[in-house]
Amino acid sequence: QVQLVESGGGLVQAGGSLRLSCAASGSISSINAMGWYRQSPGKQRDLVAAITSGGNTVYGDSVKGRFTISRDNAKMTLYLQMNGLKPGDTDVYYCNAGFRTSSGARGTSWGQGTQVTVSS
Repeated sequence: QVQLVESGGGLVQAGGSLRLSCAASGSISSINAMGWYRQSPGKQRDLVAAITSGGNTVYGDSVKGRFTISRDNAKMTLYLQMNGLKPGDTDVYYCNAGFRTSSGARGTSWGQGTQVTVSS
């Protein structure tokens, strides 16, 4: 079983910064692509940013130039540095990862979510 645990959310004023972390644990042989998504109540979960195991990245249009995704493969941890936060960034942020377990099984996992609230 693979678990993802997010941390780093909170309340910040517009223009401020937050850094989210997502730590993976379990019987993991390798982690492939990882990503951050966000979701408001009643809306679909949207991609914020994603990163491959080799470090290639992709960003949602609304966060380009403000957010930076990175990962530490040795620590099996994903990060999201969020700068220039806007009230529109207020959401629950979820971590996602594709993985292969030590037994060879493939799967994906979601974290429990962390709330980010940006006040105007």
